[in-house]
Amino acid sequence: MTFRPSNRPFRPREGSPREGASRPQPKFPLSPEFTAQRPLTHTGPLATVTAKSSTGATTLFRRRLAEIPQAAKHGDLVAIGLEGEGIWAYGLINPRAEATVRVLSREATPPNADWWRTQVRQAVDLRRMLGLDAVSNAYRVIHAEGDGIPGLVADRYGDLIAIEAFTLAMYQRSEALAQLLCEELGVKQWVVHPGPRTLEQEGFSADAFGAQGVRDRIVVEEHGLKFEVDLAGGHKTGFFCDQRDNRDQLVQFCRGKRVLDLCCYSGGFSISAKVRGQAQDVIGVDLDEKAVEQARRNSRLNRENIKFVHADAFPWLRDAIRNGKKFDVVVVDPPRFISSQEEIEEGRSRYFDLNRLAMQVVAPGGLVVTCSCSGLLGVEDFSRLMIGAIPPGRSGQILYRTGAGPDHPVASNCSETEYLKALWMRVN
Repeated sequence: MTFRPSNRPFRPREGSPREGASRPQPKFPLSPEFTAQRPLTHTGPLATVTAKSSTGATTLFRRRLAEIPQAAKHGDLVAIGLEGEGIWAYGLINPRAEATVRVLSREATPPNADWWRTQVRQAVDLRRMLGLDAVSNAYRVIHAEGDGIPGLVADRYGDLIAIEAFTLAMYQRSEALAQLLCEELGVKQWVVHPGPRTLEQEGFSADAFGAQGVRDRIVVEEHGLKFEVDLAGGHKTGFFCDQRDNRDQLVQFCRGKRVLDLCCYSGGFSISAKVRGQAQDVIGVDLDEKAVEQARRNSRLNRENIKFVHADAFPWLRDAIRNGKKFDVVVVDPPRFISSQEEIEEGRSRYFDLNRLAMQVVAPGGLVVTCSCSGLLGVEDFSRLMIGAIPPGRSGQILYRTGAGPDHPVASNCSETEYLKALWMRVN
């Protein structure tokens, strides 16, 4: 593969309310030279980072490192060793990040171009084996640690690859990986976005960019439905492929029912409930005005006229409770409330409060499908929170516990790759 750095800017997305409140950021981002694109292969000797102990984890935090040599620059491939012992792994380093080293390989030799191609090819082969093209042309093709490529996710939207890079090292290599993916999938268009909190967590700020002529929007299909994906201003990579199977499952509960879709984003659950599920009435609510407009466009794409409301779900639900509104099916799919250890308690409270309100508008015997995309909130903890959120005098029956589809594989040594949780509960 010929590596051709691209300096053409792609219109950067705006701040996303689905990613939580803004937080303190470093005063001085890394020099722009550190965000330049670089090839996947490393030439010359590798600096060696000394760890206090070997581990099977995918991330080495600063506290686990005994020494970081000055020769290890931001984004470099490094060897990982133990004091007085040999090299046991290779990874990518960012001395400015608390999550300092992302482990790539525990093989005897450092990753080279063939290693990267193998990782990408294995990821693509898995999606082909899953037969995803039969139900949708929108799905994840690289799921960070779940596919052995930490710090980067990539979604396929028809003939386009959308990448989100969460670490400096992966942002530096994102064009090379985009080109690899295009070769493996037989497409030409790609776009790269830095993750939403790279300045705070990785110490760098950078623009989105893409292939020449890449467009801002694209229409994809899922189970016969059409959805417009906003590649420039949307959340994550533009569409929530992870909820595909849950949207499909929701359909069986909606015929003739009143459905409420809270934090509806671009209308995935709402449109599935109305068009495929033949719901009687559907209301979608979201705080992001642009997302609501996109949901309306998606409704028109599918020849429906669904009511989408621009509102904060918390006060909207309080008003609905005061007015005695009831729904047979309620979907609760909020933004990520927990992004760091410091946010766990506050985030747990927000999940509890939102669901306590939502369950009060569920009709007797109705269904609530409640979700969390916070990787730091475990499945069991989330289930206990939701059971505790059932209003006094009512009871619940758990029907299913589901998560993301199989195109979001969970790494056995990285529990946070099982980030999406969905609890299906009948409220009596």
